[in-house]
Amino acid sequence: MVSALNETAKLGVYCAERERSDAGFLADVLLDRFAERRVADSIMLRGVASFGLHNIARTDESLTLSEDLPVLISAVDDATVIDALVAQIAPLSGRALVTVERAVATGQALPSGPVKLNLYLRRQQRVGRTPAYQVACAVLHRLGFVSATAFLGVDGTSAGQRRRARFFSRNAEVPMVVTAVGTPAQVALATAELADVLGGALQTTQPIQVCKRDGRVLSAPAGTGAFQQMTVLSAEDNHDDGAPIHRLLVRSLREGQHVSGATVLRGLWGFQNGQPPRGDTMARLSRRVPVATVVIDTPARVARAFEIADTLTAEHGLIICEDVEVHAS
Repeated sequence: MVSALNETAKLGVYCAERERSDAGFLADVLLDRFAERRVADSIMLRGVASFGLHNIARTDESLTLSEDLPVLISAVDDATVIDALVAQIAPLSGRALVTVERAVATGQALPSGPVKLNLYLRRQQRVGRTPAYQVACAVLHRLGFVSATAFLGVDGTSAGQRRRARFFSRNAEVPMVVTAVGTPAQVALATAELADVLGGALQTTQPIQVCKRDGRVLSAPAGTGAFQQMTVLSAEDNHDDGAPIHRLLVRSLREGQHVSGATVLRGLWGFQNGQPPRGDTMARLSRRVPVATVVIDTPARVARAFEIADTLTAEHGLIICEDVEVHAS
């Protein structure tokens, strides 16, 4: 069991949904490989906007540009399993960006500063009649976490089984992940309570830096490695000059060629900075959902991206940074 190990790792592959390898679509090749290796959990999230090294824009705002949306394919397991996977898939990745984030399974020593908690669930998982992701966000909100965002996957694996979303299906086992930001004390309380409520759901933690919260700069990005990941958390209805913050940020970064790329992921449910949890429901697509804009680059380029993000988040949003390994790009 991953939860009994000291060190876990999360593999991330950022690519276009129709990116191909010699064996077929890269996403299918990777997820089949994860299933063969019986990786603890993996999930594919479909993004809503991006650009990469070749400065090609992909967005759900245009029918033409939405034909090949960005995806983030993640796998989490023991660090030795993930390191072995990286060696296998890097040669297949083509134009994809391959990253590794180091983490620890819950129950081990927590970092001394801010912590990112990842909770891996299933779409139809429930506590009583309430979706498990909503229960998790309610617990995290009550404990005072800065933010929590639930992302719904479109594909993934669990212990060797492929979990692909399909039309005309309940898709009960399609994976989800809830990502939250809190203090070590809050994380310790949350992991214990969520373990009781949700049973054996996989939980991992990793250290982060909170750079800006609710319009107030706390610290500039301070990367210690060769690469850094900056995530700007906002809501789809957070606007600046009449346009959504995440759209403006991607456009500014792309047009100014400040970084090598950025990817926007839309959440299903969540909260930030003390606001009550909210999001899309089956009854009403409110577009009040959380969004995460992810930038991965050198510390110097991330610092420039932070300056741009700072100008767009005068009143809203949360900006966090963390060190990340890049193995192919």
